Amino acid sequence: MRHSPAAEAAAAAARDGYGRLVALLAAADGDLAAAEDALADALERALRSWPDQGVPDKPEAWLLTVARNRQRDRWKSAEVQRTAPLEPDRDGARAAIIEDVDPDAIGDRRLELMGVCAHPMIDPGVRTPLMLNVVLGFTAAEVAAAFAVPKATMATRLVRAKRRIKDLQLTFHLPDRNELPGRMEAILEAVYGAYVIEWAASDPQPRLLPPEAERLAEVLAQLAPGDAEVRGLAALVLLSAARAPGRTDAAGNFVPLADQDPARWDTTLIARAHQHLREAYAQRSLGRFQVEAAIQATHCARRPGAVIDWSTLKQLHTTLHRLAPTHGSATALAAVLAETDGPAPALALLDEAVPESVAFQPAWATRANLLATLRRPAAAAAAYDRAIALTTRPAERDYLTGRRHAVDPEQS
Repeated sequence: MRHSPAAEAAAAAARDGYGRLVALLAAADGDLAAAEDALADALERALRSWPDQGVPDKPEAWLLTVARNRQRDRWKSAEVQRTAPLEPDRDGARAAIIEDVDPDAIGDRRLELMGVCAHPMIDPGVRTPLMLNVVLGFTAAEVAAAFAVPKATMATRLVRAKRRIKDLQLTFHLPDRNELPGRMEAILEAVYGAYVIEWAASDPQPRLLPPEAERLAEVLAQLAPGDAEVRGLAALVLLSAARAPGRTDAAGNFVPLADQDPARWDTTLIARAHQHLREAYAQRSLGRFQVEAAIQATHCARRPGAVIDWSTLKQLHTTLHRLAPTHGSATALAAVLAETDGPAPALALLDEAVPESVAFQPAWATRANLLATLRRPAAAAAAYDRAIALTTRPAERDYLTGRRHAVDPEQS
């Protein structure tokens, strides 16, 4: 279904500016939930007024102005005046913060908000989900899917964390060099999470690159140039973005990595990623993101018509799974083992590390492929059905549906 230009403009402003606007609005009083409510109200008004009045030249500035007015009204409301502690200078201080922002030149305070979300007083387990939700604009459902927990559970955790930030009255500022190391791990995980979620976006017209993750990773690299993992994450995001043009063919069909044409990959992004990798390795402190980047660099080193270096990939994936064992690392290692050691040991590893009770789409897609290679069509078809049900990208769903038909055409 095609939306109106006004609706598409509102959606684009919300998608690309959500984190920036929430960060600016929340900086006034630390109330994330209220900032999100004010922005939601502004978006609703945009959908009502833009079709008749036209899309403003600066949609984000328009949204900020409307949301800011909504905040002022709330601060003056009887409910807030009755329930908030008596602080004579409070409203003036809030107004000073929010008036300090020029709507026509909106600044970007997302990293400050990420620093607040990673504060030591916030539960470590919710820091990264919180950043993904309020800074990067992913829904509770998207974040829940990324962390493989029920949506209601994640929503409850997020509400509690936002309330805690408000109650603690945490100051919004960019963590200084003393604070940054203690918060960097959660910030890196959030940027990585943004990269993963955007890469698997369910939007019918997904962004080809993960721009938020790419931009934030570059900013972090400028803030902490001597942090090897920051450099590793920047390289990882850039190398993945470089391969984006090859992920689909001219008809929009999904193309697996092994079948992609290296000639379509972005050599400028690859060169920039290699700069980060060289800086990372110079620190002589190996970490997960550097290994993941090295895996991507190995793929990106393939020349047109050349075979994949499976031996090197096996070493790197084994190292990664030892450093940071996850469902993702086990699935990727199983896929590589299938090429170097055969499908049987690969399937054994996958079944042990990612049991069938886990609803992890890449594991089910890999399991289906391994079962098909082992000539177990019924089990392969069932695994493809599960993978298809868990897939959100239309092109990938079409690809898996085709594979499922190939192993069991009569039951498709």
